[in-house]
Amino acid sequence: MQSRWRHRIVKPLAFAAIAALGVGIPAASANETARPCDPKQIYVSPQGSDASNGQERAPFKTIERARDEIRDKGLNKPQSMKCDVVVNLAAGDYPVSRTVDFSDADSGTGGHKVIYRSADGPGKARFLGAEPITGWEKTGNANIYKAKFDPSKPFYTLFENDTRATTARYPNRGTDDTWAPYLTSARPEPDKEAVHQWMYSNPGDWNSSWDLSQASAVVWSGGSWSWFTDTVPILDVNYKKNQMTLKYWTRYSLVNSDGGSRYFLQNSLSFLDTPGEYYVDYKNGEVYYWPRSGSIDNVTVLRPTVKTVLNVAGGSAQNRAHDITFDGLAVQYSDFVDWYRNGWISDGDSGEVHKYPQYDRQIEMPRDRFGAITLTNTSNITFQGLHLSDTGYTGVYALFANDHLTVRDSLLEHIGADGIKVEGGYPGEGDLAGYNLFTDNYIHHYGELVPGDASGVELMDTGHNEVSYSYIDHSARYGVSLESRPEVANADNYNRGNTFKYLNIQHAGLDSGDMGAFYTYGVSNVEPYQNDNTANQIVIGDVIPDASMPDSGTRGVHMDAGGCGFTFTNIQVGKVTDDKYQSYKCNTVENANWLADFDASKMEYDKIGVTGAFPYQRPPATVPPVG
Repeated sequence: MQSRWRHRIVKPLAFAAIAALGVGIPAASANETARPCDPKQIYVSPQGSDASNGQERAPFKTIERARDEIRDKGLNKPQSMKCDVVVNLAAGDYPVSRTVDFSDADSGTGGHKVIYRSADGPGKARFLGAEPITGWEKTGNANIYKAKFDPSKPFYTLFENDTRATTARYPNRGTDDTWAPYLTSARPEPDKEAVHQWMYSNPGDWNSSWDLSQASAVVWSGGSWSWFTDTVPILDVNYKKNQMTLKYWTRYSLVNSDGGSRYFLQNSLSFLDTPGEYYVDYKNGEVYYWPRSGSIDNVTVLRPTVKTVLNVAGGSAQNRAHDITFDGLAVQYSDFVDWYRNGWISDGDSGEVHKYPQYDRQIEMPRDRFGAITLTNTSNITFQGLHLSDTGYTGVYALFANDHLTVRDSLLEHIGADGIKVEGGYPGEGDLAGYNLFTDNYIHHYGELVPGDASGVELMDTGHNEVSYSYIDHSARYGVSLESRPEVANADNYNRGNTFKYLNIQHAGLDSGDMGAFYTYGVSNVEPYQNDNTANQIVIGDVIPDASMPDSGTRGVHMDAGGCGFTFTNIQVGKVTDDKYQSYKCNTVENANWLADFDASKMEYDKIGVTGAFPYQRPPATVPPVG
């Protein structure tokens, strides 16, 4: 269905035409001229009833019931909507066993919005995409407990008391927020260098007593490259040959330039030897867990129920869901997938006809185009005061046709993949996405399950966005990235007019190489370069990888192939293992600390990072990096 939809919008309406339909550009001016009015109020509480009338003294129980009340009574229809409609969500937990969907039928109109707000303050109304696992019993190992679950409803991450558990792995991870140590794949014969599905071990690395029948490998494929990670189930193991067959191909070969790929093995009961680890027996519907405290008493272990908690989707690029605001909501817990690879392996592998088939290797495969919050075909959707945490995959994923999306004053933490990702679609097939605002956000510990290519904010084929006043911290790879493909002609490249300012990026590049905390790829590929993207007032801390990382060095700013079209002003970078700044001679740089005449007095440290309006616990203050 995804591919059919994509073919239908190969030549979508431009932003100006969308605006003429009244759905795209921008609603703020209409609100500014609207007369004062009394919003329609609807009330929801975890203690309410969906059989009630939604009034303050008789609230509904679920957000879906409030949404349907607005639909059924036409409260957001042009003839009825003379003011905002406000859904007041009382403090408490709202379990989500099925994705909460919003469509174009739920849009505001006439310059007014439909607002879903946490009535008792930011983060108080919590939407939980997980449920407790009960019925724990002891196993033969006094430290390990097991419980039953419905095998028709598998899950791929687990949490104990608001903290992600670790899938039992070998070798054990060094700390709770790192990915190393690893094993390294071997090449038994010269002709085995280019293989993507056979992984060979060094003698003694594997133990023939291990049960790997339901295990998977997490691997930085590409040998000496450390760019992407694959999570792939193990199909078969031949211990005599030190050979493992993976169920699916990895993105890159498992040996490259005589170098093996770093990897660890996970999800075997043989590996469950550390507090905070779990193993899932998918065949028999059993989960095994070693509680961090050593006892299952007074411990809540939660399994995800959904991959996406909130989904906002219009009917098409021309019929976008619009003018909906989510104010102060907490969204916690979502699931990962059974296997993962970033994109297709070769040009044209999607099987679809595209102007730039090379982009098949840049875009996520359809099965992986989702987030805990997913948006498709939207305009003027706002998330403010959001607390998003403990996701299995990407936090906020804006897929294809989305404009004027705002995420502001928000805390995103412990995210499985990217924090915020905007995917504008294939280049040269219509400018679908842009004019988004991501400001005053604290994004930290992202890429926990997909460390390869993870970014706090990733923009792909999208223009006129602003990423500003944010603190972005702790990633195996990027802080902020802007990407397309180096083959794309200027006329087909939509990465124009983006603004990055007042950003503090810390602890990027913790486990990868040939990268920058601030990264671009294929932004402006052909002379004359269009220097209409700007980066100003950015502090980047040390970019130092794990000692096991075999790739080339880490950088503060890396303008990769086609990384042109930028003006950099007032940029300061800490310690790196390569250059602070690597670029072709196609960008403008003024006052950066890799230049001899850098003037630190021009840095506005007190304004870099989140603002005084940030509603959650604040990150550390911005200070000059050392080095």
